[in-house]
Amino acid sequence: MSNPDRSDSEVIEIDLRNPAVAALWAWLIPGAGHFYQRRIGKGLVFMICVLSTYFFGFTLGGGKVVYASFRSKDLRWQYVCQVGVGAAALPAMVQSYRVKNNRPPLMDGFMAPPIKPEPEYKDELAEWHEEYHVFFELGTLYTMVAGLLNVLAIYDAYAGPMIISDEEETREKPPPGD
Repeated sequence: MSNPDRSDSEVIEIDLRNPAVAALWAWLIPGAGHFYQRRIGKGLVFMICVLSTYFFGFTLGGGKVVYASFRSKDLRWQYVCQVGVGAAALPAMVQSYRVKNNRPPLMDGFMAPPIKPEPEYKDELAEWHEEYHVFFELGTLYTMVAGLLNVLAIYDAYAGPMIISDEEETREKPPPGD
């Protein structure tokens, strides 16, 4: 269907400014890349949706669901998705580095992996699961989804919105009567 208010020669242009900088900002703080591009409404939507999903999941799991661990017996692959949320998940990397190098975690263990030595760390993880029951897994899922949603927002900040022209709209629809 053709838009009568828009001529075929009219082109919608969106100033993405520097897309690489916008993508970096979008990763660090969800929505910030869109603010940088002066797309305030979209930035607010991404910020509210991504961060509320992330912090809801984080709270569900009692603050224990976001941690980075790269031990052979506790490979926390979920963190790869969670880090998509940017700066909010970065303290887990610092804590992981400290624990790996036998240094005590900062901030009373905030976002630290299980810190007991090899054989007992599974007991600590089991304690977290027992304490938070299914909420540990739900919190992990919510934080992972938030990170993956932000990856889509980062892509939008980098590449801009997909605009379908009138030609593409008519080409995709089958002719009437088929």
